[in-house]
Amino acid sequence: MNKQVFTVEEIKRKMEHYCVYQDRCHKEIEAKLREYRLIPEAREHILLHLLEHNFLNEERFSRSFARGKFRIKKWGKERIVRELKFRDISTYNIKSALKEIDEEEYIKTLYELVDKKNALVKETNKFKRKKKIADYLLYRGFESNLVYEALKTIDS
Repeated sequence: MNKQVFTVEEIKRKMEHYCVYQDRCHKEIEAKLREYRLIPEAREHILLHLLEHNFLNEERFSRSFARGKFRIKKWGKERIVRELKFRDISTYNIKSALKEIDEEEYIKTLYELVDKKNALVKETNKFKRKKKIADYLLYRGFESNLVYEALKTIDS
């Protein structure tokens, strides 16, 4: 198998581009660097370079991650927190990321999802119907107390 060889400078440029294209977390960068099979010193050198020149910023990553997952994928806070923890993001950065979500918009989104899912669920038994909607919202990461509160608005 013919593996392409790159200099540390070339890899550094590639990693800069990788970070500029989309905010990344340390875990993603380290995984990408492993693909190049570098010696630990070279990996550290590149990682340090990315941090010093602000290509890699965990707080910025976690904030944009939370904003994007909430606005685009309509994820709840619990799912966002779980995904950030999976990426080894610090508690401080997770708290900072959750501040990106407007509380009013969050509740409004939850109720919109309840209405939307209620219109889609074919179940006629009202308890089974509510359970299906609740499961959907809990899977999306909304807090159970908010989900059950929102389900009270369904009268079917």
